[in-house]
Amino acid sequence: MEWRTTPNRGLDPETQFVEIYRNLATLEFPWDMNQALSFALFRTYAVPSIGRLLDATGEFEHATQKRYDDTSLLLEVPLLEGFESERGKAAVRRINQMHKMYDISNDDMLYVLSTFVVVPKRWIDDYGWRAMTRAEVDSSVRYYQGLGRHLGIKQVPASYDEFADLMDDYERERFAYDPGSRRVADATMDLMAAFYPRPLKRVIDVFSRALMDDPLLDAFHYRRPSDIVQRLSRGGLRVRARVVAALPSRRRAVHVYEMSRIKSYPDGFEVERMGTFAPGCPVRHASKSSAVAAQP
Repeated sequence: MEWRTTPNRGLDPETQFVEIYRNLATLEFPWDMNQALSFALFRTYAVPSIGRLLDATGEFEHATQKRYDDTSLLLEVPLLEGFESERGKAAVRRINQMHKMYDISNDDMLYVLSTFVVVPKRWIDDYGWRAMTRAEVDSSVRYYQGLGRHLGIKQVPASYDEFADLMDDYERERFAYDPGSRRVADATMDLMAAFYPRPLKRVIDVFSRALMDDPLLDAFHYRRPSDIVQRLSRGGLRVRARVVAALPSRRRAVHVYEMSRIKSYPDGFEVERMGTFAPGCPVRHASKSSAVAAQP
């Protein structure tokens, strides 16, 4: 669709990768990126060492909505404001503090990071209104390489293909059934269904499973939907893509913190107060500049 303008045309993925990736997430593919990143995190639960840990925290049993909101918002702050901004640093610091409460291997951290790079590209390849450009793919890689460095992750891949190989190999070797992983997956599926009218819960459940590949379904012992349901579900997303392609370019950015599915902070949020804290861990009061209203 050449008549549609793209905000990323002419930008350099080596020096402007944050801006390019921000445009992808908020202007070009906001709905697709939100769905893809949600699926990316969901995939990680099928690795037992990850799923068991998440189940053991109790967050998915007792505070599924807040866990979803905190993850989404903390990851969005550096994207919108930069890793070196005051709030960007606070968000990364909060993520690191939470991770350090647990014994998480570099391999698991690296795998999760790889899903953020690979799953969105594959989703957009299948269901996006256009393909990502080479510069946009490279910018996604650069952005998550930067996030990986800020999270202290070692041996971060140098290219998209290396990220893809890492993710595919890790899943081939590690995907397996675990009761804790299944509980986390079920809680997440229930939350996703809760974003829609109650009568649609069964439809959303089947639709979600229809988008999952067989190794993921097997790892959770989820029933595979019929071929016709899979074709209808995936075909529906491709019809949506053609409709979106016919629309004018988006002029107003879409932000996660504005979405109706984010419910934990109706009056705005303070980065330093988000997430979980170890028992007895003091919560430092956020400075005024670290607070953000729920609406701009």
